[in-house]
Amino acid sequence: MQQFLWTVDRLSTWFGKLCAWSVVVLTALICAEVFSRYVLNKPNAWVLDAQIMLYGLLFMSAGAYTLAKNGHVRGDVLYGFFKPRTQASVDLTLYILFFLPGILALTWAGWTFANDSLAIREQTFNADPLPVYPFKFVVPVAGAMLLLQGLVEIVRCVICLKTGEWPTREDDVQEVDVDKLKEMVNVKDGDIESLDRLVVQQKGGQ
Repeated sequence: MQQFLWTVDRLSTWFGKLCAWSVVVLTALICAEVFSRYVLNKPNAWVLDAQIMLYGLLFMSAGAYTLAKNGHVRGDVLYGFFKPRTQASVDLTLYILFFLPGILALTWAGWTFANDSLAIREQTFNADPLPVYPFKFVVPVAGAMLLLQGLVEIVRCVICLKTGEWPTREDDVQEVDVDKLKEMVNVKDGDIESLDRLVVQQKGGQ
């Protein structure tokens, strides 16, 4: 079971990282358009639509990745003090009452929405139209990925209710946790210079 959970985590991570490259494309597109608009005085009507699509791809694809990394925003004022079984009970209730109905509706409606767009070969409304239907298929695909990861999180809740402990997650490259780093090497808050050197060394080793 643990291997299955990790496999879905890896799939969500791979999907999120793949779509994250849209940031590079988006950045290059904006830079090129700024140069074309203000230096060459030749703006392109299709660029704004392309920017919106790329940002939408990034936004939609981040859901499953963030859920796999347990990174979604949560009200930790009380939750963090709960025992694992209590946390699992709260999570499981919220997944069943809100997450599953919402994501199922998103995926189903997104699939219908995308197919309707494909049927009419929908395009953007400007002087240089772009096809919209490929982008609209991002909605059901991202919804399906988020639904799959959500089912895995429900399984984790059930396991935690049985064992009293949360199942482990696969490690991924994360940002340096300065507080934990300070505890590991016993650095005081005032020793900023030493801390900066340690952070640089830690980043260099990743």
